[in-house]
Amino acid sequence: MDDGAFDVQHAARELAYAMPLAQINPANPELFRTDSFWPYFERLRGEDPVHWAVSPVPEIGGYWSVTRYNDIVAVDTDHETFSSEPAIVLPDPDPDFTLQMFIAMDPPRHEDQRKTVAPIVSGPNLANLEPVIRERAGRILDELPIGEEFDWVDKVSIELTTMTLATLFDFPWADRRKLTRWADVTTAPPDSHLFEPGRGHEQRKEELLECVGYFSQLWNERANAAPRHDLISMLAHGESTRHMSRLEYLGNLVLLIVGGSDTTRNTITGSVLALSRNPDQARLLRADPELIPAMVSETIRWQTPVAYMRRTATRDVELGGKRIRKGDKVAMWYVSGNRDETVIARPNDFWIERPRVRQHLSFGFGIHRCIGNRLAELQLKIIWEEILRRFPVIEVTGEPTFVYSSFVKGYERLPVVIPRRA
Repeated sequence: MDDGAFDVQHAARELAYAMPLAQINPANPELFRTDSFWPYFERLRGEDPVHWAVSPVPEIGGYWSVTRYNDIVAVDTDHETFSSEPAIVLPDPDPDFTLQMFIAMDPPRHEDQRKTVAPIVSGPNLANLEPVIRERAGRILDELPIGEEFDWVDKVSIELTTMTLATLFDFPWADRRKLTRWADVTTAPPDSHLFEPGRGHEQRKEELLECVGYFSQLWNERANAAPRHDLISMLAHGESTRHMSRLEYLGNLVLLIVGGSDTTRNTITGSVLALSRNPDQARLLRADPELIPAMVSETIRWQTPVAYMRRTATRDVELGGKRIRKGDKVAMWYVSGNRDETVIARPNDFWIERPRVRQHLSFGFGIHRCIGNRLAELQLKIIWEEILRRFPVIEVTGEPTFVYSSFVKGYERLPVVIPRRA
């Protein structure tokens, strides 16, 4: 971290502790773009772990922030009290453009649709995917410009995860970067630079309708053919998904696209940044590649690629001494729970030999635990096995550019150089 970044963090800490508690709105995406949200969550965990916040964004309004590990687990494992409907993000859905998806459904529909696509990430299928991912990871790394600065996000993280996602969908290879764009516009706030000024909502709708139009052609092809082992064919032939409406199909598409691209690509980038900022841990890893699985789990905790998930209270309930009313929004801040000092030792350290290294919140708990967690871990494991075979060092040459979003905690750019060997 350079002096400028340190100054930003210092100023953020002063502001976070000087601000009246009632004014803290952790869902402000600017806090994440500037990487200045950490002290706000630190303060909330210490002073107001179940915190009522009010966002100036009308679609969000008032909501509860749950910031401690054990409280988050309590909410995440009680789907009867804390519903995933109507949305897993804080903004309420547009009544004219509501995208239903199984992660935002309660039982029994949730289980019926989830089990339709579950075979794609089963153990046997991951075993089949492993050599494919390894070959592609090796090819990506072998084509990197040695001795020249490049953007790790674009050249490696996006490319590997988009290739994998295209394989899972059996998506036309030449158009695979469309998946990246659709993932980005799905989660970006309407005032993001990804959209034309003042057209965020409208442009997102236009681009997502383009997405479902493209995928509808693939659906028709797969529905009129024998069942195959790809996600579109599974949905087209699945008993609980074959009669989905157009918007429900789109909802499940964007769920699978975002889940299969944004989260893994940001953790791949986060691993490079974390090891650069912690050279002692990088030396440990290079001295003992058997630590790669532990490093992967620690990166998933340290990065926390999905910052929060929303639930909606189905009844009045008490949590952390606060009275949550039926219908209230509740944000489970995984990014805060993963730094909870009362549960996790040295929570701010990147520590690849951490005891109980898989003890983190990043995949969630209960019935909505991330369906693709093993695939994410597999991609991270493979890319680092292939990196260690090729490169003695990856030098981060500047500060990362962070995504303007309080939902996806990620990177737009990370400049790096792989030095030429002497």
